[in-house]
Amino acid sequence: MNNDYNKILNLFKEIATNTIDSAVPVSILIGSVTQVNPLVISLGANLPIPEERIVLTKNTCEWTMEMSVDHITENRSGGGGYAEFASHNHEYKGRKKYLVHNQLQVGDKVLLIQETGGQRYIALDRLYNPNVGCTTK
Repeated sequence: MNNDYNKILNLFKEIATNTIDSAVPVSILIGSVTQVNPLVISLGANLPIPEERIVLTKNTCEWTMEMSVDHITENRSGGGGYAEFASHNHEYKGRKKYLVHNQLQVGDKVLLIQETGGQRYIALDRLYNPNVGCTTK
């Protein structure tokens, strides 16, 4: 019984070792968006990656989400004396759809993962850019 256990354990160790030894690690790169519509991310002057070889994540594209909300609107002054436009509050609650504008723009620096074999790139996220209002707090 113990001998069978050792054989199975050694087989698993051998499979794991062979898998690790034969695997080609992925590459993590930084590219720059040089064009949108169609999207092109460049790794250098002579290395443009066309849109059909780029896989986008939610961090790098425009997408729709649903959120649950439950709050009261803030008062707004105004109305010019008309009662129907007077300042008021009302409930705003339920499931609401929101469009997240997260698409890449020309000049964005993008963190890319190159798939094994180098045919496709996953645009994981854009890098911090102090000119677009990101904070480091």
